[in-house]
Amino acid sequence: MQQQIDKLKHEVSSFEISNNKELENFRLVFLSKKGKISLLFEYFKKLPPEEKKITGQEINTLKNLAADRFEKHKKLIEASLSSVTQKQSVDYTLPANFSELGSKHPITIVRNKILNIFNNMGFVVEVGPEIEDDWHNFTALNFPPDHPARDMQDTFFINKSPDIALRTHTSTVQVRVMESRQPPIRSVFPGRVYRHEAISSRSHCFFHQIEGLYIDADVSFADLKQTLLHFAHELFDSQTNIRLRPSFFPFTEPSAEMDISCNLCNGAGCAFCKYSGWVEILGCGMVDPNVLENCNISSEKYTGFAFGLGIERITNLLLSVKDLRTFSENDIRFLRQFKATY
Repeated sequence: MQQQIDKLKHEVSSFEISNNKELENFRLVFLSKKGKISLLFEYFKKLPPEEKKITGQEINTLKNLAADRFEKHKKLIEASLSSVTQKQSVDYTLPANFSELGSKHPITIVRNKILNIFNNMGFVVEVGPEIEDDWHNFTALNFPPDHPARDMQDTFFINKSPDIALRTHTSTVQVRVMESRQPPIRSVFPGRVYRHEAISSRSHCFFHQIEGLYIDADVSFADLKQTLLHFAHELFDSQTNIRLRPSFFPFTEPSAEMDISCNLCNGAGCAFCKYSGWVEILGCGMVDPNVLENCNISSEKYTGFAFGLGIERITNLLLSVKDLRTFSENDIRFLRQFKATY
């Protein structure tokens, strides 16, 4: 029995293994259920008890030797094949595979275009926090205590606090700017705002605004109208008409909503403009004297105008995006469409 074990040890050590086929032959000859080492265990069962201890140890040593040699050569062959495959898969004569360039988000594209227009008119960009207190979000802007916008249906309050909330408009930045310095003030305020609304193709719980503020001596409603007319011509085209309709906002008096002639049908009437030929794009008005006084600006010495527009609405008109939800879904197929835009 010992002679058979010694002979198999020599065979295991000298067996030629250089490829997968020879490796598999090694396994079949020595390690399979019908291999030579398994046959030794059959003979082992017939040995006298006094010989089993020493012989059993020798057989286990032989089996471990064969298993170790199998695993060692298996790893060597796999590493060799991997190296060869890698070398063969790389063609160094091919041109470099450059990474695909990204693109700006459509909201960013339109926001930058709007800001550039107002920047050319002398407006500077100001930003502020998205979490605001009651003073900056409501009270300083002339919202009475019982105004519906203070209700939970419209405003996201923080920890059910009546004083801290996610801002519902970027007018909060107007208040901060007016509190921090005296006129002349000529600024625009881009940012994200939040309202407790149902999410659909036409509305969302958050959206983006740009508001503007101009305060100085002898600022009139005619200045406001001319500023907005120039803006509409620059953003759309020189053929765009505007109209101002009376409206109400707590922080402006008089107040108006501005429509533009529908650029999809050129004012003839279509489904987008509800066959009226006009599309509302912003609200505006003269800054209420109470707001000026709340911010320590003399309403007897200074007057001013303010306006606010939703970037999503403008993007709908410029880029023909009909569903507001696509702006926040991060669908790469949607975003790729705007690589060459502006």
